Amino acid sequence: MKYAIQAEGINKTYGKYQALTNVSIDIPEGKIFGLLGPNGAGKTTFIRILNQIIEPDNGLIKFYGNPLQRSHVEDIGYLPEERGLYKKMKVGEQCIYLAQMKGMKEKDALAELKMWFEKFEIQEWWDKKVEDLSKGMAQKIQFITTVVHKPKLLILDEPFSGFDPINAELIHNEMLRLRDEGTTIVLSTHDMGSVESLCDNIALINRSQVILSGSVAEVRNSFRTKTYTLKFEGTLLEFTIALGARFELMSNELKNDIHTVTVRIKPEFKLNDLLKQVIPVVDILSAEEKVPSMHDIFVQSVLSFNEAQA
Repeated sequence: MKYAIQAEGINKTYGKYQALTNVSIDIPEGKIFGLLGPNGAGKTTFIRILNQIIEPDNGLIKFYGNPLQRSHVEDIGYLPEERGLYKKMKVGEQCIYLAQMKGMKEKDALAELKMWFEKFEIQEWWDKKVEDLSKGMAQKIQFITTVVHKPKLLILDEPFSGFDPINAELIHNEMLRLRDEGTTIVLSTHDMGSVESLCDNIALINRSQVILSGSVAEVRNSFRTKTYTLKFEGTLLEFTIALGARFELMSNELKNDIHTVTVRIKPEFKLNDLLKQVIPVVDILSAEEKVPSMHDIFVQSVLSFNEAQA
């Protein structure tokens, strides 16, 4: 597997405060990578190191196989959580200025920006002042200026903050398109719904340390508890007796003569084993595994780590 970023043993302190502790993160090339963690965990510090705003105390970062250096700034697009545009400038002038700062020629920048403005249907805002923009419109402009130079690595910090559902969907789809065209995207967010719908891989940082990492599928699979939700028609008593000692009834709800139950299966057994036990005594309507959400995994991992550190 090829990697856009390979961070090895990164440490960073501010006085007596340890912001990052021996952080090692591999970000696959051409994927959307979720950088997760509670407030103050160290995510922003790591992002600032990637952008070379600050330097680590020690450790190594490779950018597409080579040591990260100042010239790589032009290959990175960064949308910070704290947005900022020059309010008195015209929108078009602002966009061209920021594109040139990333190494684009004015002619090339103008052509790319016109394309993005048409795509987002905001052509009429080109000659208006930034101070006249709504918050959502300003965020659209900043997203455009972040991606206009076609960076190899795109870092987005809470990119959906403040967007209405329609514009959030627009950015969501653009992120998927950029990934499919080869851009590596680092998504820093607290929105676990976005993580599940967008991210291929994740790393969870807590108290300056990486406490969980891997593909989203692998991480969710590692938190499976072999718990299933079954719906059936029949007698709960007969169902419970049929479970025997190999299966544990966790909950039951009866509505319109249909039972909805939660059953946990012991590690050595499978769903088919459960169904063989209960099908002779009740009519099974559905059976679905309860796979933990990224939200549940986030909360469980952070709480467990904090308890272990206490």
